[in-house]
Amino acid sequence: MATVQGPGPIGPGWDESAGDGGRIQRWEGTILEMTSLNDGSATPGKEEGLVARMLETRTVLVSGQVDEKLAERAISQLLILNGVNHDPIRMVITSQGGHVDSGFAIHDMMKFIESPVVTLGAGWVASIGVPILLGAEKDSRYSLPNTRFLLHQPSGGAGGQASDIRIAAEEILKLRERINRLIAGETGNSAEQVENDSDRNFWMNSEEALEYGLITKIVTSAHEIG
Repeated sequence: MATVQGPGPIGPGWDESAGDGGRIQRWEGTILEMTSLNDGSATPGKEEGLVARMLETRTVLVSGQVDEKLAERAISQLLILNGVNHDPIRMVITSQGGHVDSGFAIHDMMKFIESPVVTLGAGWVASIGVPILLGAEKDSRYSLPNTRFLLHQPSGGAGGQASDIRIAAEEILKLRERINRLIAGETGNSAEQVENDSDRNFWMNSEEALEYGLITKIVTSAHEIG
């Protein structure tokens, strides 16, 4: 993960006289580097304006495959917004899941910062995207009406010596237990129920996710979010 050094509570470019907007603008160049698309197709001017607007509204977007780059971007933005002030941060999640440890890194940082985080599921929230959604407190998890949710057990492949394959299989089982324990604790369902439900692809619509305890409310407009 990239590191930046410099004076001030949130690093270089901290400008006490500029106000919150000035602080965010001074960070624009750093964030632009962290939010470039993986395929290098980002247009700097357009991307810069988008990131600045998102930061001004204290919104973090978790979109697409969860990987190290997405985690770096999301965590960096969470830390910067938390450094500006401790007002709520809105996180919009539309993701098919991906790298488990990157997802847990985002989840843990959401819990770590002092700013409360409000999550909003859009489109689909699948696999490790669910624990990211659960990084918000129970009464701060929302969904748009047509969002779908997916629970399933982590998968992976391993080659090499038999001992390496065994170790990899054991790690997958540990990850599955961690995810199931987290979902159970955040939804109020038993670990046994979550384990049974996630043994195969377990899809839920927004109403079913509300009943399951993943979200607290289905919303159709921004003013419905507290």
